[in-house]
Amino acid sequence: MPLSGTALTTNSVPTSAPRPAAAQQPVSAQQPAPSGRRWWVLLVLAATQLIVVLDGTIVNIALPAAQGALGLSDTQRQWVVTAYALAFGALLLLGGRVADYWGRKRSFIVGMVGFGVASAIGGVAQSGAELIVARGLQGVFAALMAPAALALLTVTFPHGRERNTAFAVFGTVSGAGAAVGLVLGGLLTEYADWRWCLLVNVPFVIVGIAAAMWLLSESRAEGSNRYDWWGVGTVVLGLGSLVYGFTLAEHGWGSLDTIGFLIAGVVLLTAFVQIQRRVANPLLPLRVIAHRVRGGAFLLQAITGSIVIGATLYLTFHLQIGLGFGAFEAGLASLPMSLSIMAAAPFVTRLIPRVGPRPLLIAGPLIGAAAMLYLSRITVGGNYFGQVLPALIVLGLGLALVFVPLQNLALTGVDARDAGAASATVNAMMQIGGSIGLSVFTTLYASTVGAAKVADPASELAAFTSGYSVVFIAAAVALVLAAVIAALFVRGRKEDLLPSSPEAAPGLVS
Repeated sequence: MPLSGTALTTNSVPTSAPRPAAAQQPVSAQQPAPSGRRWWVLLVLAATQLIVVLDGTIVNIALPAAQGALGLSDTQRQWVVTAYALAFGALLLLGGRVADYWGRKRSFIVGMVGFGVASAIGGVAQSGAELIVARGLQGVFAALMAPAALALLTVTFPHGRERNTAFAVFGTVSGAGAAVGLVLGGLLTEYADWRWCLLVNVPFVIVGIAAAMWLLSESRAEGSNRYDWWGVGTVVLGLGSLVYGFTLAEHGWGSLDTIGFLIAGVVLLTAFVQIQRRVANPLLPLRVIAHRVRGGAFLLQAITGSIVIGATLYLTFHLQIGLGFGAFEAGLASLPMSLSIMAAAPFVTRLIPRVGPRPLLIAGPLIGAAAMLYLSRITVGGNYFGQVLPALIVLGLGLALVFVPLQNLALTGVDARDAGAASATVNAMMQIGGSIGLSVFTTLYASTVGAAKVADPASELAAFTSGYSVVFIAAAVALVLAAVIAALFVRGRKEDLLPSSPEAAPGLVS
């Protein structure tokens, strides 16, 4: 359901893989792998991408069971998702640079080892704190592993029809990963144990490491390899402070802790911008985000992330807690949104050359907002087919109108040297937007539930449902804001709003 980090290219191929941030650097000489061996490399890299995307959703279905087993508070429950998305998004650009400078194969293997260890720690966690730390570590190593995988795919398939096929397969796996995570998470939670939603990664990682050591060849970018550590520190601490401040707001917006962390987040992010203006090798060149159309695309991706990572998480809670679905049944019941996106994507792709991305990026969020408002009408023990299913189908249509053009729109007018940073940024914004959005939605949910319990202490389930409804209304407001941003920022001739040549967007399916 939440298509964590998912975007769709204008050839309707979904992909959540971040572009390597240093893709503009020349690649050191490397002999292409033999043709037969290349497809085994694709298999390994696609399986890795499946793990990364799958982990954005597989744990969501398991959260009610994990909350009961470990005694998590609602805030801790939120951080199980937030820790992964925040670490992944905040470190994605750094991960791309490390992969390019340190070596793609080496980074890929180290990322897989760390991801497997973090998954094992999460699978045996005995407290909420241990589980949250493990999820954060998963995000850290995913931020190293995912850009390395895409960079390896790029150098393994440098051109031609094979390259297009490889990226189509890679992207399709990315798009399917979210749906697979929902069903597999429900299956494991209901018929095994919620811990297997994390432990299932371990055998995949072991096989992947063995295959990578045998199949992959090392490659790295030449030239300057200096890292912007001050930029990394300020952006990570700034985003963390901001998200934590929103989390504390459920206890009151006027508290000193809430205000202090929110102010610290703003100050640190301001410092990050100033650092990026002055360093020789910035983590995020400001020219990438200063462009009006690209800046609008990044904001749209952040808001979309708040919906697909933040708001729809509460739908899984409603299905299991409000409607009494089992975990597996809830996973299946969540699928229509993903299926709707996949079904609509080819039709949306054919629309782009005719109407351009702007009308789609205005209409998509408005359609999604209507779906979220419809979903806000849920009731305790309500009917899934009447209250939920229509909203999921319509929401999927609206998100398809956004996802299909958004990845390439983020590369509009970008220099070839900045294409990697621009594409990595748009994927990072999905995770960061999801982290911030989930924190805000959790604050609204907690405040609503608290007030409802005071008004009617005997009806706890009704209080939960009221909280879910408020989250869906807030999500609708966010989507309307996204439509306004698209109308204001995405301007120009339709021919100018997408990269005009493959060189402008290396690594994307052309």
